[in-house]
Amino acid sequence: MTGPALLTDRYELTMLAAALADGSAQRHCVFEVFARRLPEGRRYGVVAGTGRLLEAIEGFRFGPDELSALAEQGVADAATLDWLADYRFAGDVDGYPEGELYFPGSPVLTVTGSFAEAVLLETLALSVLNHDCAIASAAARMSTAANGRRLIEMGSRRTHEQAAVAAARAAYLAGFTATSNLEAGRRYSVPTAGTSAHAFVMLHDSELEAFRSQVAALGAKTTLLVDTYDLARGVEAAVAAAGPELGAVRIDSGDLGVLARQTREQLDALGAKTTQILVSGDLDEYAIAALRADPVDAYGVGTSLVTGSGAPTAGMVYKLVEVDGRPVVKRSEHKQSRGGRKSALRRHKPTGTALEEVVYPTAHPVTAGAHDRPLSVPLVRDGRPAVPGLPSLQDSRDHLRSALVSVPWEGLKLSRGEPALPTTFVEPS
Repeated sequence: MTGPALLTDRYELTMLAAALADGSAQRHCVFEVFARRLPEGRRYGVVAGTGRLLEAIEGFRFGPDELSALAEQGVADAATLDWLADYRFAGDVDGYPEGELYFPGSPVLTVTGSFAEAVLLETLALSVLNHDCAIASAAARMSTAANGRRLIEMGSRRTHEQAAVAAARAAYLAGFTATSNLEAGRRYSVPTAGTSAHAFVMLHDSELEAFRSQVAALGAKTTLLVDTYDLARGVEAAVAAAGPELGAVRIDSGDLGVLARQTREQLDALGAKTTQILVSGDLDEYAIAALRADPVDAYGVGTSLVTGSGAPTAGMVYKLVEVDGRPVVKRSEHKQSRGGRKSALRRHKPTGTALEEVVYPTAHPVTAGAHDRPLSVPLVRDGRPAVPGLPSLQDSRDHLRSALVSVPWEGLKLSRGEPALPTTFVEPS
């Protein structure tokens, strides 16, 4: 299996070849990853994918297969191929930890090194962060809407097979309880869960026969899909098959609020008072919020989650901001950037409520208050992990939970509005 080195746009090798030829490849550079704005209607973003990105950088090598492909396609000349053969990123990376919130202009990731070694990481960094941050941001909104009820990620059939694994990881980081994706369970230890499809019910001569088969194999605590034919009869057959200790029933279509109330009444009447109700079927954060008053215990979310619920990319960019210690600025219309390496802190009230994101030149640090919190942490030093081991997904989940608790309540609304926190940019003194 090849590594991630060719998950790269050709123009990076075009720039590399030219820089090697003119002698500018070794100039000391700083690149920053940030979003100029949040997706339409969003109040905050969630950082996710940093762990995946750092693993990919570690394995970012041009071996014989990659070099042969570049030569055959005429992508790189002999001098560039020779340089790539010895490539290993040896610079520094700093960034917001996974599970941190970000806002417009937040320096989510800072890559420092020679132009040649740092420019090659642009596509990889943006590919990972734009996808995972978009998924985690949508998932966090869904988790807030669920208000403590369980959320199961079920989107594998609605996206690319590898994107499905990354989406499951990002969703779990952002508060989902489990995923249906088994590779995410193996690779990232995300808890897995699954029910069954309508096909299993239709395979059998009756719902009762299908339910008895599933219970015999998986026990009474399983979840039975009860809306293949008639919901009320399905619920009746489910309790008949599993008894009042049935774990859960799943409703996958229709007016889910109305059907959940009817099902709860029927389950209680049949003595299955502890049997939970799982709903699925084109749910997003708005549908989840609308069901908050109904007797729903868990939600299965697929398409809207893996597509970022209408915002499939975080809109992040990877921009050169410093060359040999000198700030550089892109000034093209509508795409201006701020030059110079930057750091950030978040100001809070004594009560813990966040007030603003302060982005300032690293060379001119601002005075932090007693309740302010620096946001960037060292991730890579001289091409090596800055600290042994990355925070676990559970640590990142906890970090996000704390960050969201600090946001003013109006910033958690699903309605359109300004970012939950304003970003203040401090100019060099």
